[in-house]
Amino acid sequence: MDSNPALCAAIANYITTSPQQRITFAQFMDMVLYHPEYGYYSSDALKIGFKGGDFFTSPNLCADFGELLAEQFFQMWEILGKPIPFSLVEMGAGQGLLALHILKYHQLHYPDFFTALEYIIVEKSPTLRQEQQQRLQDFSVRWCNLEDIPPNAIVACFFSNELVDAFPVHQFTLETGELREIYITTDSNEKETCLSFVEVTGEPSTLQLAEYLDLVEMDFSQSAYPDGYRSEINLAALEWLSIVADRLQRGYVLTIDYGYPASRYYNPRRSQGTLQCYYQHRFHDNPYINIGQQDITAHVDFTALERWGEKCNLKNIGFIQQGLFLMALGLGDRIAALSYQKQPLLELLQRRDALHQLIDPTGLGGFGVLIQSKGLNNTETSQPIKGLTLPK
Repeated sequence: MDSNPALCAAIANYITTSPQQRITFAQFMDMVLYHPEYGYYSSDALKIGFKGGDFFTSPNLCADFGELLAEQFFQMWEILGKPIPFSLVEMGAGQGLLALHILKYHQLHYPDFFTALEYIIVEKSPTLRQEQQQRLQDFSVRWCNLEDIPPNAIVACFFSNELVDAFPVHQFTLETGELREIYITTDSNEKETCLSFVEVTGEPSTLQLAEYLDLVEMDFSQSAYPDGYRSEINLAALEWLSIVADRLQRGYVLTIDYGYPASRYYNPRRSQGTLQCYYQHRFHDNPYINIGQQDITAHVDFTALERWGEKCNLKNIGFIQQGLFLMALGLGDRIAALSYQKQPLLELLQRRDALHQLIDPTGLGGFGVLIQSKGLNNTETSQPIKGLTLPK
């Protein structure tokens, strides 16, 4: 298949120089996506959007997604007493479209907020960072790493859209009722003179895997789980949330992604996990083809984010589906307003389709929205968040 030979060679070298000549799936996924030269997110292989892309996100559909998020951020700023500065920290900003839509909307509708705003982007991909800088050159935006922000430093909303699903995950399987980790090693096929990667199982690489399962209260020794059951554990998500919580002095963390509570994530009937690969708008479950040329993701365990957040002094404000979240912020009014707009019919139909895609419960509308807070007083905490307040 269409794999990057240089990346395959780098992974193979990493394997052969590792103890026991194997690496965890998390290490494999990290190299495939984030190798500094050949990784999918680091190279020209990354393509987002409808034409020639591997996948698209909500900001690719229309500006409304960012504009409705902008309404939520403005309300958060009001709840916090209109602090100056107030930081919006977007983590994993893609092509910069979401930032563009948010900043334009604030500039036009909330000039006082726009003046108080410090927009920060945390972006690991040099390719995407360059695209963001070109798209946002008319705005004051700062790029940095999370680690560059001092501890307990800013009043802010840290937010992300489809970030956590791209963190490298550990994979495990059940063998005769015991949890075994899935490792990757090499397999040289002499007939085809090519290198391929194969899975082997072994003892868990770290005690953190068992601690994670304890955190989300999952017990795989139950008879309901079949032999060969496999799934994922996202330790990187917990590490990321720890850093975010540590940097936030006061404010919010807003996470949008596809995923489930732990009870659904680790349902016995979901016996092959949630790992998916995206290549030219098609998805499959084989991460060992198109290496470096396709995206690899796993659904988010929102229970883990909620419970780990509590350990990091983040208070759970609420969890809701994206469709309901956007409706609470006014998307329904935007759909209704289409009936009164004088535009060419084709444009109206395209816009209506885009708005409906944002709330489609079988697609983007079914994504989860988790809001957490830190450092709020009782008065601030008691004020309902607009996106979590459903219309009656």
